[in-house]
Amino acid sequence: MSRLTTEPGTPAAPPPAPPDRGGRGRLVEVVVPVHNEERVLAASVERLHAYLAESLPYPFRITVADNASTDATWPIARDLAARHPRVRAVHLRDKGRGRALRHVWSTSDADVVAYMDVDLSTDLDAFLPLVAPLISGHSDLAIGSRLTRGSAVVRGPRREIISRCYNLLLRTALAARFTDAQCGFKAARTEIVQALLPSVEDEEWFFDTELLLLAERNGLRIHEVPVDWVDDPDSRVDVLRTARDDLRGMARVARRMLTGAFRAPVGGRPGPAAALPAGMARQLPVFAVIGAVSTIAQLILFVLLRLVMGPLWANALSLVVTTVGNTAANRRFTFGVTGPGRALRQQLEGGAAFLLGLALSTGGLAALHAAAPGAGRAVEVAAVVAANAVATLARFLLMRAWIFHPRRLGDRPAQPAAQPAADNTGGTPA
Repeated sequence: MSRLTTEPGTPAAPPPAPPDRGGRGRLVEVVVPVHNEERVLAASVERLHAYLAESLPYPFRITVADNASTDATWPIARDLAARHPRVRAVHLRDKGRGRALRHVWSTSDADVVAYMDVDLSTDLDAFLPLVAPLISGHSDLAIGSRLTRGSAVVRGPRREIISRCYNLLLRTALAARFTDAQCGFKAARTEIVQALLPSVEDEEWFFDTELLLLAERNGLRIHEVPVDWVDDPDSRVDVLRTARDDLRGMARVARRMLTGAFRAPVGGRPGPAAALPAGMARQLPVFAVIGAVSTIAQLILFVLLRLVMGPLWANALSLVVTTVGNTAANRRFTFGVTGPGRALRQQLEGGAAFLLGLALSTGGLAALHAAAPGAGRAVEVAAVVAANAVATLARFLLMRAWIFHPRRLGDRPAQPAAQPAADNTGGTPA
């Protein structure tokens, strides 16, 4: 159970002024979620407050959302709220960045809500371009992107590879169209985000990704702003645990997409699914779920096999095992093919996808070790994930257009016009 606490005597946050035609009366609330950030909190909030007061042409409020800190973070947050009328402090007893954002955003009276990481790794000059399209009504959500043209990023190769692999996996497995799910620099129109929040299940690091996927699924417009971003060397994010939780979150979202439960009561523009070839809208979520499970299984096998053999052999053997299972599962559940007929042929043809994945992942691992000898196990796993993400899209196209194409599923004569032939793939030929 969360509780809201503000420093006694702190003036209440000003109510939003009636919106004028130019949008200058719109209130913007910036949330800074923190957990054990006593070292940087005061300096970051003072810097953010000074910048917004000087550069933002809209009324603003800064909310420090302390989620279960055990150091001096909460007293510092209360002191900041006592000294600045446009700063307030919120305390939650339970940990979780997503939980903190949900708590503040769901009760906000602002017109636009935003959040940024306490280290202020993102250049604040990108904040006005972030919120302006929301205030004008042009867009529904806005995100800072470190992976789009025009951005300037300073960070180590390990985090760069992991970030690119994750976003590539989102685009190939879940058809995401945004480029950077995890940059801690986002904003949304309040009425939009409050309609989406009840359908977002995650309370931690996957919260951002799930919110964006849900927005896209409902036809909402996401504006991307290229940012200048400098990595915080003191970041305490557990990369491996976060990657594991993100894969679980992707599998859960894919399952909800498959069942039609990934919806929110918010009007949006027509989504891209309407333009997909018939049958593909049903096949893609099933394929994504199977792909996510296969990827997790392959990574587990890879890590286990690395205990007894080198990375290239571990990668090849784990791919062989999971490719057989992946082809069989897609044969049955994605394309609706049952019975033993031609199963062996289809497994052999599925070997083409295996060879593609093997070439990509082996080449990626070889390039990684050539460029960075002694790269850690986490970077190896990230390289395997990236290669598999690229191979995933090619595998789906091969299966749909070749291996399980309706014309190759049987040598039966064409049916009369009054009795159309059954489509075992659940759709028309690609």
